Amino acid sequence: MLKTCVIGLGAIGNRHAKMYTQDPFADLVGVCDWDKERADAAAARWGVPAYYDVETMLAAVKPDVVSVATGGHEYGSEHYLPTMQALDFGCHVLGEKPISNEIPEAEKMVAKAKEKGVCYGINLNHRFTPAALLAKKWVDEGRIGHQLFVNMSMWIMNPRETSPYFQLKALHPHTVDVMRYFCGDIEAVHCFATKAPGRQIWSTAVFNMRFKSGAVGTLTGSYDIERGHPMERCEVAGVKGRFVIDDMYREATLYPAGNPEKTVYTNPLFGGMESFEDTFRNRIHTFLEQVGEGVDPDEIDGSGAEGLAAQKVLAAAIRSLDNGTVERV
Repeated sequence: MLKTCVIGLGAIGNRHAKMYTQDPFADLVGVCDWDKERADAAAARWGVPAYYDVETMLAAVKPDVVSVATGGHEYGSEHYLPTMQALDFGCHVLGEKPISNEIPEAEKMVAKAKEKGVCYGINLNHRFTPAALLAKKWVDEGRIGHQLFVNMSMWIMNPRETSPYFQLKALHPHTVDVMRYFCGDIEAVHCFATKAPGRQIWSTAVFNMRFKSGAVGTLTGSYDIERGHPMERCEVAGVKGRFVIDDMYREATLYPAGNPEKTVYTNPLFGGMESFEDTFRNRIHTFLEQVGEGVDPDEIDGSGAEGLAAQKVLAAAIRSLDNGTVERV
């Protein structure tokens, strides 16, 4: 059993804490937040000590695994310091997305994990569903064949107004990661964006992408659509067939080329995923399982390096939006 702690006790941090109390591989031993009221409330809720300073907590409880669920500007500006502190201490770290809102900081975090020889993962939870795992199996088995294109979309309602690029940086680590999960590295991107009525930020965007494999893709994302609609869809097509994942985990369909018979996975009514929260449960359990099994840090599923790769795509997209150009990643 791995001793675990959580740094940052907003809604997401409390979700991490909950998952650790329910996972057979984890023993939650502490929570930390600079806001004493939040730390104390979480400590009372989960029955563990509260700390208000990261290094004090690390020295006191000596955790094996630390979740960094801080937020900040663009949801990522507060990740750097506690991540570096935990990595320096020798902890395995599972960080929230985006890995950081600044590429140089993210690069230092990934480098520090490599230097210390510890596992560093990012909560890229949208790939940790039965539908996504099955679709990845179809890709690995060659059932899609040489890839031609990918169409990805995701939308939620988020009325917050922060930086002009908030939607691009905060929402799309997930979507870009899913695209990279199935199709590999992205080498070039072109981005258009618009502002919905009353919005001050680029609240809806479309990205055109070229992958190193030669495949092409589109990504559409928005902070302007209520969640009454399905929030995520992914379609990957190749010379042997294509698949579609509807609403993240609800359904995955394989359409073999030239064959009228399709293969459909439908999330079971009983025993399947019940809510978005289950993506956190699956992702956290996988990280704990891989750490416990001694998986090579370079082989961690949803690693810090993969989080950094996604953020570099988004940085290129922002340059494209600003300059009206196609940008290399």
